[in-house]
Amino acid sequence: MKKNSDIKLTAYSHGAGCGCKLSPGVLSEIISQTRQSQTSYPQLLVGNATRDDAAVYQIGDNEAIISTTDFFMPIVDSAFDFGRIASANALSDVYAMGGKPIMAIAILGWPAQTLPPELAAEVLQGAEKICHQAGIPLAGGHSIDNPEPIFGLAVTGMVKLQNLKKNNTAKTGDCIFLTKPLGIGILSTAIKKGMITNAHLQEAIECMTTLNQSGLHMGSLDYVHALTDVTGFGLLGHLGEVCNGSNASAIIHESNIPVIPSAYEYLEKGAIPGGTERNWKSYGKQMSDLSERHKNLFADPQTSGGLLACVDTAHKNDFENEMKAIGQPVYCIGEIVPKTKNLITITMM
Repeated sequence: MKKNSDIKLTAYSHGAGCGCKLSPGVLSEIISQTRQSQTSYPQLLVGNATRDDAAVYQIGDNEAIISTTDFFMPIVDSAFDFGRIASANALSDVYAMGGKPIMAIAILGWPAQTLPPELAAEVLQGAEKICHQAGIPLAGGHSIDNPEPIFGLAVTGMVKLQNLKKNNTAKTGDCIFLTKPLGIGILSTAIKKGMITNAHLQEAIECMTTLNQSGLHMGSLDYVHALTDVTGFGLLGHLGEVCNGSNASAIIHESNIPVIPSAYEYLEKGAIPGGTERNWKSYGKQMSDLSERHKNLFADPQTSGGLLACVDTAHKNDFENEMKAIGQPVYCIGEIVPKTKNLITITMM
């Protein structure tokens, strides 16, 4: 009989983290056949028409509810850390709207005949840890017996209307900022392949469990024109959603894009998520030409990735100072430009 600590959760799932997501192309096909007209619900300020991070419903003259859900299969072998990562990832969608989470409920699928219930309890304990860090209750949930372990949260948040940020409101000339380095998909694949060192594993867990709480502060800054987070579609996929929604294009500078240093090592060893190829197949034709190495970095599916903010260039220094004051690292990776042939152009320096 295996001890709980010897059980490798990633061996019980076919995918890992946000790499489990359907590709942008497949998702577009599904949504195009099911989307209802948002005009039927005038209080629905953000629905599924704009591919934003969460739904937003106005409940008063100056206030709205944010509602979102996110869940996936294990990205690490530790049940406790799996719960923490999945929870931080779900909470990010509220922060990416400029909002404040107020409550979460759990979504748990568990192979009850294969994995002990004590491990599921550790997943929930990890979720409680992150929810406590965010200052909200894990107030309930729902569970099913499932062939593969699945966990996530449905999160409710609040936002003042003047602080609401969307992903389709970027303006020409905006500076594009990113708050976390890329490479999590590569590292999570290295975990699943059993090739990652403990030091690099802890580095990945630290990145994925860092809450995107700075989004709440960004919501109060009127010169932050658009906001989203970078998850399963990779940097190019989520920036592409911003550009498409804003009828614009973007130029990003390869040398400015932060990458977790150890990701290069595992990329060389072939730790490439299946989601990377699915992502590139969905949107690669809209991008400027890239080497295989850069495709594998910039289309890498992130789990609990950073925030992507489009900031009025006249307030670039103000934004950097505001983020420094709250201890949030930011990286200026490019700018929004008028619509061009390529949705996103990557410059190599």
